[in-house]
Amino acid sequence: MLDKIILASKSKVRKEILVKHNISCEVKPSNVDEDVVKDTLIGESATPETISKNLAELKANKVSLSQKDKLVLGADSVLDLNGELISKPESREEALIILRKLNGKKHYLISSVCISKNGTMIWNYTDRAELTMKSFSENNLKDYLSKISDEALYAYNVYQIEGEGRNLFSNIVGDEDTIMGLPVFKIKEYLKNYQ
Repeated sequence: MLDKIILASKSKVRKEILVKHNISCEVKPSNVDEDVVKDTLIGESATPETISKNLAELKANKVSLSQKDKLVLGADSVLDLNGELISKPESREEALIILRKLNGKKHYLISSVCISKNGTMIWNYTDRAELTMKSFSENNLKDYLSKISDEALYAYNVYQIEGEGRNLFSNIVGDEDTIMGLPVFKIKEYLKNYQ
């Protein structure tokens, strides 16, 4: 039986999801420069799914090179609005711009996970959830942002689905753990069968 996996992410949310599902993990962030990778892939007309999968794999592979014979889990989540990749905001101004773009529209949240061993991917999975945002006035959007802490804003993209963010949406189709950044049931399934 597997004793512990390495989580190649500093995301507190992803660690919490693993712990909640009794998956013991040790955190070793990959420190991959995601923006450089995203810009390169966007330049090659890669889909948001491809970008998410490549980033998850890159993170897992990088950390697993220094973790001999251990399983390393990498993950990445992106928003897809009609084919446009939307990344996490780096400021409150950027967060407001993103909320304006999503306002009243349907978008997809894509979460990819990858498990690597000795620098090579051995398993991966990508899931997507569909979210339809209600229409809000500019003041409503600003008011929503004023209730979100900096930590939550930068950790969860512009909405926290398990908190205030749920109220932004008229319709959500998909797995909540996927929306939070880690489709954990597929990970559990893989680890259960891993020898």
